[in-house]
Amino acid sequence: MLSKILRSSLVLIGLFSVQSALAKSGGVDYSWGADALALMHDYVVTMMLYVLYLGYAIAAIVVVIASLQIYIKMNIGEEGVTKEILFLVGACIFMIGASIVFPSFFGYQI
Repeated sequence: MLSKILRSSLVLIGLFSVQSALAKSGGVDYSWGADALALMHDYVVTMMLYVLYLGYAIAAIVVVIASLQIYIKMNIGEEGVTKEILFLVGACIFMIGASIVFPSFFGYQI
């Protein structure tokens, strides 16, 4: 009973209270948005170079560790050495593709 009264009173308040809507129209200058968008584009393109260098550094560390693991597996005589070598070569090809081919595909030059 109390919930029905509360619900109906909220509906009545919502129906009879006037909400003013403010909208800017006409001679509003939106050029600041284009300037901010151009500034953020330049910032993102600049950061792409730093992210690329960071990716190269991480990839170099991973390649050294993976090469040592492959060397250890070869000395021990474990199976799956060729699979590990193929994984490492595939990762190197992906890094080349991700750093050279993909940016040029989307029109960016780093």
